[in-house]
Amino acid sequence: MHSDDYQALRGRYDQMTYRRCGRSGLQLPAVSLGLWHNFGDDVPLERQRATLRRAFDLGVTHFDLANNYGPPYGSAERNFGTIFAQDFKRYRDELVLSTKAGYDMWPGPYGQGGGSRKYLLSSLDQSLQRMGVDYVDIFYSHRFDPDTPLEETLGALDSAVRAGKALYIGISSYSGDRTREALAILRELGTPLLIHQPSYSMLNRWIEEDLLDVLGANGVGCIAFSPLAQGMLTDKYLKGIPEGSRASQGKSLDPKLLKPESIKHVKALNKLAEARGQSLAQMALAWALRDDRVTSVLVGASSVEQLEDNLGALDNLDFGPDELAQIDQHAVDAGINIWRTSSRA
Repeated sequence: MHSDDYQALRGRYDQMTYRRCGRSGLQLPAVSLGLWHNFGDDVPLERQRATLRRAFDLGVTHFDLANNYGPPYGSAERNFGTIFAQDFKRYRDELVLSTKAGYDMWPGPYGQGGGSRKYLLSSLDQSLQRMGVDYVDIFYSHRFDPDTPLEETLGALDSAVRAGKALYIGISSYSGDRTREALAILRELGTPLLIHQPSYSMLNRWIEEDLLDVLGANGVGCIAFSPLAQGMLTDKYLKGIPEGSRASQGKSLDPKLLKPESIKHVKALNKLAEARGQSLAQMALAWALRDDRVTSVLVGASSVEQLEDNLGALDNLDFGPDELAQIDQHAVDAGINIWRTSSRA
């Protein structure tokens, strides 16, 4: 695989479903690629390249990053930047690139995360340098920071847009109430909120309480991360914890969360997926997209094969009332919202 001979498929837009992001003019693919896992220095660069190439060839135009994705911190952006320069630079105007800042990133008081202007804007400059781009399409506040005035956090995002370093701004894991506050502040500043990125899956349905209503009423898009519940909504854990899985590595899924009661529900959901002619992962992604207020779902594929399986969800996005009622019996909270502190603040 040579980095200088990649030519994207001509028919790359023929099969992908695109959805308008809230009331904005921007459309996103129904399935976007997240680089949280599988794009750090622990994964061979050629495997990363193969996944990114195949994603774009299948119409996935949105790549989602954050400053501390890795491991180590920053390596996902740096590795993406290497591949971008070799393969995707000519396609920059066909891509939506996003990054975030909010969690700890570098030593000392100014790099420990949060929502200060100092941290956010410094982090964005570092992200642009690592990725080798002049701007990102979306810059997010990665979490709500109770120790920083929200006006300061959102003012920094507004400044990033006005400086030409971001086209749009977003927030992630903000509660419904905090999102309302953010909307009011941003209206005063004159920079609209494009999108909210919350965790959401059949085993983590917190956004249905009020956040989706807030987003829908205000024309804000929604892109769900961890729609596969950190891997629980796959066939991976139906017979225990396999070697090399997220649970075995302690990467975002604590093995203690794999309780017998939760696995019982997952097995029942797997049977429902089989009846639909889908894998459990495909049904989980389709289910998360059943509400038209959800613009896109983020998947973190570890291989081309996994990516292709995930995208197969788009072949069947329809659910009947009886199916949804059956799913609701098993789509119950599994205590996996590790972002609860921010999303409940």
